[in-house]
Amino acid sequence: MATGLKTKLSLHKRLLILLLLSLCFFLVCFFIFQYHREKIFKAEQLNYKLQLFNTQLGNVVSDKNSIALLVEEKQKSEFENLRVTIVDSLGNVVFDTEQNKFSFANHSNRPEIKNALKNGTAYTIRRHSETTNNDYFYSSKRINGHIVRSAIPYNLSLVELLKVDKDFLWFMIIVATVIGIIIYAFTQQLGQNIKQLRQFALRAERGEIIDENENFNNDELGEISRFIVQIYSRLQQTKIDLDKEKQEILIYESEKNRIKRQLTQNINHELKTPVSSIHGYLETILRNSDISKEQMLDFIKKSYSQTNRLSQLLKDVATLTRIDEANTVIEKQSVDISEIIAEIINDVALLPADKRMRITTNINKPAIVHGNPTLLHSIFGNLTDNAITHSGGRDIFINIINETEKDYLFSFADNGIGVEPKHLSRIFERFYRIDKGRSRKLGGTGLGLSIVKNAIIFHGGIITAKTSESGGLEFVFNIKK
Repeated sequence: MATGLKTKLSLHKRLLILLLLSLCFFLVCFFIFQYHREKIFKAEQLNYKLQLFNTQLGNVVSDKNSIALLVEEKQKSEFENLRVTIVDSLGNVVFDTEQNKFSFANHSNRPEIKNALKNGTAYTIRRHSETTNNDYFYSSKRINGHIVRSAIPYNLSLVELLKVDKDFLWFMIIVATVIGIIIYAFTQQLGQNIKQLRQFALRAERGEIIDENENFNNDELGEISRFIVQIYSRLQQTKIDLDKEKQEILIYESEKNRIKRQLTQNINHELKTPVSSIHGYLETILRNSDISKEQMLDFIKKSYSQTNRLSQLLKDVATLTRIDEANTVIEKQSVDISEIIAEIINDVALLPADKRMRITTNINKPAIVHGNPTLLHSIFGNLTDNAITHSGGRDIFINIINETEKDYLFSFADNGIGVEPKHLSRIFERFYRIDKGRSRKLGGTGLGLSIVKNAIIFHGGIITAKTSESGGLEFVFNIKK
């Protein structure tokens, strides 16, 4: 015996079949109802005509000749085989057009006679006559104490007369066809939406990327479907963003740990030189009791210089550590950049002539930002120290080159020797030196520009370095208000 999988009909096909069966059931019921109603209507029309004739007969019920004339006239004009019977209140036949052919029993038990005695009028669509042994349509009416009954033989003429008009059947077929087409179109549209939703569910189960602008039909189900897809797409995008953010955090933490390790290694390396120098100078003084006072003083001065370098190095490391922990340690407030620039100008003016540089600025009115005063001062202070120590120029230019509702864009430039392009991408790295020997000799820690960059990032900005128009080095950076 062959076996196989039964194919389950889709929802829209089951709905189509259900609606079509419901439509057929409704049409059959309506047809039966309308057929019966039409048949009754035809019968009542015929009854109405006969009742009018019965009334005429009732007005001459006592004159049999007049009755005979009226019946004969009616037979000639409309109902050829019309039979008329007049019955008294007891059911006895007083007159019948067939009285010459048949004898009549009491008619009180005839339905149309019984109902006419009770209700005044009555009709029977089809009943077999016990007298003539034929089927008749009977219409009776109570008039002046008598029952006047008209009867038409149930022949082809009467059948045609009572025949139901079939035009309404064709009308119903046309209407049913139109409704069927509408139902089919509706279920097809519904099926399309369901198919798309099913495909969406399968794709969602596989974790595929789904466009939130899926094309569904413009109906309630299509609108709901689009809403579901949009929610899923946004959740999917949120998941992607969270995964990306998580990955970025992992990369950031990895890079942060790498930088910390590198910083520790660099600090150890940077500490070795001053510590070794101090250790060497002091050891020389201790082991050579006959060292001259001048030479001893020179060694002490050099040791003091190295301790200053150590102090500055530790200070810069502490500043970088604070920036790394900025979200939990450093507080922000309203700070006027013009005041910081003015303070730096005053500090530079007090330097020895060989280290002094002219500072020119267009920041001559309050420029308020939201930040940390110490870090903001370190930005301009370290850039100034860097220019004085390394640029070899005579002028510093500090300007606001653009202002928006969100931030200020600053330019810090000098007219010194500048930096070769190959170094520009690395000058913000911690402990990076263009000329290592010269930088150490001049007392730099190698952390100044790294502090500047991280302080600017902390304040929501970015910094870039390039060769200025004057030939020196120019830093362009923004700080949010």
